[in-house]
Amino acid sequence: MGKFRSLLFPESSRSFPGQRWINISLRTLHLIGLSGTGYGFLGDGNYFDWKAFLLLTIASGTAMMLISIWNNGIWLLQLRGQIILLKLVLLGLVFIQPQFHAALFIAVLALSGFISHAPGNVRYYSILHARRIDSIP
Repeated sequence: MGKFRSLLFPESSRSFPGQRWINISLRTLHLIGLSGTGYGFLGDGNYFDWKAFLLLTIASGTAMMLISIWNNGIWLLQLRGQIILLKLVLLGLVFIQPQFHAALFIAVLALSGFISHAPGNVRYYSILHARRIDSIP
């Protein structure tokens, strides 16, 4: 368990060469995908196949999430990671409750805006620890 713990929660966060530019590129792709997906969820979605944009959104979001977890698994314990997981659940509900697709999509957008621009004490807050956490002792 100790090796797994140190792999998931390194003493200091990891990074790799070019990571910043990869993250910027993934975020840009994510926004492009999100725009096309928004058309499918909020518009009539009949003028082009917006599902390719949904796949782009999912792929770029998953890649960003995996990089964050690889950097330091503490991300999973912080509100910034937990909000992302909640967004995935809400998007999954679209397939179960398609009549709520617009409301669920707007909820995902609202959560995205909230967590992206929240102060550090909110983003790094851990519900499990009931405080901000910056490392796992």
